[in-house]
Amino acid sequence: MNGVEILLIIGLGIAVSAIAKRRGIEPGLVIVVLAAAASFIPGLPRLELESELILAIVVPPLLYSGARTASFTSLGANLRPILTLGVLLVLLTTAALGVISSWLLPSMGLAAAFVLGAVLAPPDTITTVSHGGEIGLPKRVTSILTGESLLNDATALTLFTIAVAAVSGESTTWAGGIGKFLYTAVAGMAIGGILAAGALWLRKRLHNPALETSLVLLLPFTAFLAAEEIHASGILAVVVASFGVTTNLTFDPRHQYEGAHLTRIQEDRVWPVLDFLLETFVFAYIGLQLRFVLTDLEFGLGRTLLAAGVLLVAAIVIRLAAVFLLFGRWALKDRQWKRRLERDLVFRQRYETWRERRGGQPFEPLSGKETLLVSWTGMRGILTLAAAAAVPEDVPGRDAIQVIALVITLGTLLIQGTTLRAMSRWLKIDLRAEETSAGEMRRQGAEIIAGIDGYDGQRTALGQAVMDRRMDEATARDLIAEVDLRQAAG
Repeated sequence: MNGVEILLIIGLGIAVSAIAKRRGIEPGLVIVVLAAAASFIPGLPRLELESELILAIVVPPLLYSGARTASFTSLGANLRPILTLGVLLVLLTTAALGVISSWLLPSMGLAAAFVLGAVLAPPDTITTVSHGGEIGLPKRVTSILTGESLLNDATALTLFTIAVAAVSGESTTWAGGIGKFLYTAVAGMAIGGILAAGALWLRKRLHNPALETSLVLLLPFTAFLAAEEIHASGILAVVVASFGVTTNLTFDPRHQYEGAHLTRIQEDRVWPVLDFLLETFVFAYIGLQLRFVLTDLEFGLGRTLLAAGVLLVAAIVIRLAAVFLLFGRWALKDRQWKRRLERDLVFRQRYETWRERRGGQPFEPLSGKETLLVSWTGMRGILTLAAAAAVPEDVPGRDAIQVIALVITLGTLLIQGTTLRAMSRWLKIDLRAEETSAGEMRRQGAEIIAGIDGYDGQRTALGQAVMDRRMDEATARDLIAEVDLRQAAG
């Protein structure tokens, strides 16, 4: 693939996205469909990249961008459902889809079937979250989906790596697999933390927004590749590095320095552009592979499409059933807690202490309506397509894996992606309390700014409000962005 072809793909993707957004259609869906149709143009050459480059180039910046806007406090308050969706459900989905795949396509082999299961397991909930306000998602649902998107990618890609290693003949006993999973997670987080600390130390000494932004743009790639070099989780390294740099640079007064606001303004403008370009490229790239992978299919078109249809239904049903089963148990336990709180004074005092440590967050399971929304946000997207494109050539059924990944991505976007907004409206979830709370928090933040003279004082006060859990990170970031812009304007 040469530079002219890449520029042409991205340029056409920009034009298609502009038209799709005007008509209220998901741009990624339109790009994939049009690219897939264009792949059948006679004489069109196959555009190929090395499989290792797909994950190394595309995934790190997208994950970094998603993590930098997440609320650490909200993620901590919803840690249990996030861990359940991001780890337990991904493991369950990978296993179930792997077993079904091996039954539908037995000649693929069990190890390759689990590669397919890992490719199909993680939903692209970060895209859903980015349109949460338009869809009408409650704030807590948005926080859970954000945390899931950051964790399920790491879980799925770790499983993907283990499954690919199994195909190549490496030992994959249960004990070895669990040990490798724990090692990749811990080592990946350690790499991310070390690089975040190094980036924060270096940024203070650059004193140049262009150099600082360049450093941050390199950070996700460095974290990913450094972790992968020692066979750790590059995804977790990127997420931890993003949280470490963004949270400290934005809210911690100890990491403020002259000109930091100019860097924040520049980064807020750069990352959305980079996200768009990468997503456009991957959606177009995987669509343009369709004709060629269909030609090279080992199992026959009919059998492969049948397998894709069964796996599409299975992926949707597994998430629906698992979410309602797990969250329903929590709702039952919550009712038991409330009855105990009413009659046990000592337990109530312990509960209130626990709430204070969590920033005043009450123990409240999702309602039935919110659970339905979470269970329906199972659209596959950028990671599934990128992982499918990154499957090594020596994996049996590689072309079938890419076709099935494309079909399931399109299927979930068509079935779930196009109906989620309508479902949210049909459920009529009352968001007035959330809107009132957010408005009150923003009003209090504005009063903090108005009562303090000078940029440094306002900026520090907002950061302290976050540290004291009097304000969530999202509201504080908005207010800090306004203060930064006023400071930049002089």
